[in-house]
Amino acid sequence: MRFCWSTLNVKNLEESIKFYEEIIGLKVVRRFPAGPGTEIAFLGDGETQIEFICSGDREIHVGDDISWGFEVESLDQTLSLAREKGAAVLGEPEQPNPLVRFAFIRDPNGMRVQLVENLR
Repeated sequence: MRFCWSTLNVKNLEESIKFYEEIIGLKVVRRFPAGPGTEIAFLGDGETQIEFICSGDREIHVGDDISWGFEVESLDQTLSLAREKGAAVLGEPEQPNPLVRFAFIRDPNGMRVQLVENLR
């Protein structure tokens, strides 16, 4: 079995793509209409991708019990960029052990996004 993708319903497809391209560094690999008033975009260049579904004025419910984690080269630089782009930074960086640092930001849809810097 292979995990294929994780899906997030989004309020604004352009805003969501911009966030993940500019801050996380993901690129759109597929984008297409999926029926009246609905568009889908897949982002990511690896084995696993994220899927955004935008269906007009649909109400979005994203809880704090789920997050997506992305490895970054520099946590400090990525947090600085996130702040510059207007993303909410959810607390100070944490370092649970000598090999990793992380912090959370929030995407335009309310999804918690963990930024992880491996220090090895």
